[in-house]
Amino acid sequence: MDIRLAEAIALHYYQAAQRDGWTALVQAVADALVDLDAAERHAAAQGRLVSHGYARAPLNG
Repeated sequence: MDIRLAEAIALHYYQAAQRDGWTALVQAVADALVDLDAAERHAAAQGRLVSHGYARAPLNG
């Protein structure tokens, strides 16, 4: 990730939290955990599709 993008995201959280660094950090981590959970659920759903034979390509290439 580009450091400038990370800084822009951090600044957004900081400003949204009325310049309260702790609140901004907690909100950023909470949002990241929600995104991680969604990604894990998506990956699990994809795994179930593969295990049910919906993937037609061979696994080794």
